[in-house]
Amino acid sequence: MQLEEGHIYHIYNQGNNRQKIFFENENYHFFLKKMQIHLLPYCNILAYCLMPNHFHWMVEVTHTHTTHGVSQSHPVSSLGNTNLNNSIGILLRSYTRAMNKRFNQSGSLFRDGTKAICLTKNDELSPPFFNTEFGTLINVEIPEKAYPLICFNYIHNNPVKSGLVKKPQDWEFSSYLDYHGNRKESLVNKERTHTLIENL
Repeated sequence: MQLEEGHIYHIYNQGNNRQKIFFENENYHFFLKKMQIHLLPYCNILAYCLMPNHFHWMVEVTHTHTTHGVSQSHPVSSLGNTNLNNSIGILLRSYTRAMNKRFNQSGSLFRDGTKAICLTKNDELSPPFFNTEFGTLINVEIPEKAYPLICFNYIHNNPVKSGLVKKPQDWEFSSYLDYHGNRKESLVNKERTHTLIENL
């Protein structure tokens, strides 16, 4: 996974053999805290959704490396000189250890190889498509502008598409409520997201 500063990525992974990765509500909250520690020193979180057996992040990379002293609110800085790839690995491994201890199990919780698709590079994208009541429409005019918005909507509609809820606002563990609800504390950088979307 090669992540570059200044680009937007869709990052995702799922449970080994599609098994659950979140077993109780507290697990989702614990994972969100780990996202704050391990992602925010490196990127703006634009959207996320935690599902029972997988997760989606949409991030804008601001730093690929950090050194000590990022800020007190980002304890990952105590790890010294590290990079975003390593920090994601640390997040997933430490979450796995916590779940294995909590449920007296062993082994890998996530699939090997977290995926990252760059949404702002033409050479990595196929033409974006839209499903409408009139059929599928393909838009190839400016894919680097269309893809982030498509991904943003896809992530927030994932719980609806999976049949977990009827409306995206009914799923607690996504950033949808940060944009369309009353959530006070937020992992997402709403100002940056609005700026990016306005420029699409």
